[in-house]
Parts: sequence; C-alpha cells; structure tokens
Amino acid sequence: MKIHCIGIGGIGISGLARYLKSQGHSISGSDVAPNKIVKQLQKEGIPICIPHHQSSINHQDLIIHSAIIRSDNIEIQEAQKQNIPILSRKEALKQILRDHRVFSVCGAHGKSTTSAMLSSILPHFGAIIGAESKEFGSNVRQTKNQNLVFEADESDKSFLNSNPYCAIVTNAEPEHMENYHHNLDEFYGAYESFLLQAQKRVINMDDPFLGSLAIDAIRLYPQTDIQNLSFFLKEGEPFTRFNLKNLGEFEVWGLGNHTALNASLAILASLDELPLDQIRNNLKNFRGIKKRFDIISKAQAIIIDDYAHHPTEIRATLQALQTYNSLKSPSPITCIWQPHKYSRFLDNQQAFIECFRGCDRLIILPVWKAGEKHQEIDFASLFAQYNPTFATHITQKSGEIYLHQQDQIFESINEGVIIGFGAGDITEQLREKCD
Repeated sequence: MKIHCIGIGGIGISGLARYLKSQGHSISGSDVAPNKIVKQLQKEGIPICIPHHQSSINHQDLIIHSAIIRSDNIEIQEAQKQNIPILSRKEALKQILRDHRVFSVCGAHGKSTTSAMLSSILPHFGAIIGAESKEFGSNVRQTKNQNLVFEADESDKSFLNSNPYCAIVTNAEPEHMENYHHNLDEFYGAYESFLLQAQKRVINMDDPFLGSLAIDAIRLYPQTDIQNLSFFLKEGEPFTRFNLKNLGEFEVWGLGNHTALNASLAILASLDELPLDQIRNNLKNFRGIKKRFDIISKAQAIIIDDYAHHPTEIRATLQALQTYNSLKSPSPITCIWQPHKYSRFLDNQQAFIECFRGCDRLIILPVWKAGEKHQEIDFASLFAQYNPTFATHITQKSGEIYLHQQDQIFESINEGVIIGFGAGDITEQLREKCD
C-alpha cells in the first residue's frame, strides 16, 4: 500500500511509519517543521513534506494522522476530495495489529523501559516503542516477524486497539483522566478490558487496582519475588543485579527497584518464548532508552536527561540517582524541572512539592503548556522550601549548563550531577546544538 502519515515527526506516528515500511509498504509523510525524527526518517528513505501541503496527497491508499491533526488540516481536506480512507493513529492500530501476535505493554509509568527490555530479550520480534532504544538506535525494531513487542498507550484509550496476545501492565495509576471523563470506574474498566482481551497477562501486584483483580495472570509480587537487589557501576554505566522468584540471578542496565520491577515483568512475559539462559543473556543487551536516565555528558558535570514528568516518576528517578551518586564520589545533585502541563501539576500539586526532596538544588523552567491555556501558578511560594532558581531556558556546551533569563546568561553550572526532568523541549535544551 501507499500510505501517507500526517504528523510523522511525532514518536507515535514515526513508529508506525517505520514499522509499516519494514512490512513492505510505501511510506510518505508530512509535518509542520523538521525535527530529529523527521531528519532521520528522511535519511531512511521516507519522503517528507515540510510544512503540510495539499500536493503531498497524491492518490495514496491510506492516510494515517496523529491525534493533534484536525479536520481543517489542508492535507486532510485534500484527501477527502480524493476519497482516500483517513484513519487516526488510534484507529489505524486495529488494522495494523490485527494479524500480529502482540506483546502489548501499558501502564502510567515504566512502559517504555519495560517494552525496550522485552525487545532486548526477544530480538527476533518486531518492536514499536514510544522511545528510542539505545540497543538498536530506534523506536522500531524492523522485522517481518508476526510477533511484535508494542508499547500501548492508555492516555487516549488506544491500548484497547492493540490486539494483545500478552498484556503486560506495569501499574494503573490514574493519569490523563480528562480522557476518561474524570471517572475512575471508566478508567479502571478500560484497563480491565485491555487485560481481558489477552490470552496471557503479566501484572504488578504492588498496584492496588491490579492487585484486586480476580483474573488468570502471571503475578509479580515485587516485595517477595525480587530478592538480593544490588547496584553497581561497570565502566561508569549503572547496573542492577537481582534474583527473581526461583529463576536465578539477572543483570540489567539501570538503577533502582523500579528497574528490577520492569525487568521482572519483561522476563515473566518471555518465559514461554526462549530458554531461560537465553533470556538472561539477552537482557544484558539492554542499554537503556533515550530520555530515561539518559547520561548525555560526563565532560565536566555529569548531565542526565530524564523524561519523568509525574511525581511518582521523578521520585523513583531521584532515588536511583542517589544510588548512582553513592557508587562514585558523591556530588551535589541539581534538578532542572520543566513542569509539563498546568493540569498535571494542579492534579498532583502536593506530590510535586514533595517529590524533589533529596536534591541539593532545584531550578524551575516555565511550564511546557502542551496546548493548554496559561494559568498563573506561584511556584516561588509553593516551592519555597527548596529556595528554587527560576530560568526562562537553559543551554549546554562542553558539559557546562548555562541558565538564561531571556537573552542573558546569569549563571553557569559545571560540577556535580545535573538532571533535567520533563516531557517538553527540555531534552533539546540539555543537549548541545550539534547533537
């Protein structure tokens, strides 16, 4: 098929585009502006039009668009004139995944990491992940195998369209409640429906909702099933070692209890697919994913980029960072936080205020609005216990972070451990422009 992807520069649509190309389809795309994903897709041979233009629509067999594309988009309107079928990413998943044996991973936290770990264990499977795996340098492992590791998204209910053979749920903490009419019954009902679609289920029993379900499942009890946890550095890289149930010892890149938990879910999901020793060895190929405890510089200060944008995630990452700090010469920890959405902050205000305990310094950037209207929030008063520093943006050069107030640099930081938290453009701000 000839398939055109509108909004191809996003992590979700780019994943589908790469995967469909690997299955033999002819792919084109468009977006409003170039970014790293767009440039990489162009290098991979996918023609992309910047910005959207009606000439991109040329009697393709199918149009797939990201969630943010509206009906007044010029390419959508042209496709309608040409009577080309148009599907949102959510709608397209049903068609793309219907004939696959899908290992579908979802949850409020840890789903990208668990998906990437599972793909490392099962490298002969295809994979579509919501982040770039450092093992294979992409968000997609391109094979024509009908088995597929898929990171499913609960935020828009599209996980219900992922056709799970094996459903893996890391946790079911309420998030994106606006898409569930702020109704917990509807939210938890969607998770239960997702699980009931699958022939095989792997769940984290530490989660109160998952722990309450009376369904057939492989159940992970982290407090008793994961034993002998230890953390160490190998050539400066962080690793976790642990024993899982009666399966013996495992080693995985990353630090923290949550790393062992995510790896355990991936191991349990793969037990029927490969011999245990092969699972153990393949897991060692995991090297983390971009923007998750992503050590991007050791030139002066150690600079880490992390996607955490919910207090539960920030707290877990900070605990891992404190462990990392203790394994080398201890250094002061500076957190640079770009709040993600006013609604998320207001829904979790007290948890956000408490989750930065343990950092030595807090720097707060403007809220990444993600399309929301501006709201006045007195971050200075709310976070007064941290004596926070405020900057309009940051830049990085040769391992040194520069704090800006509009066009003026007012401070630089070149020592200790610096970690950036957020799902907005902080990841670009942390990196040198040449990266």
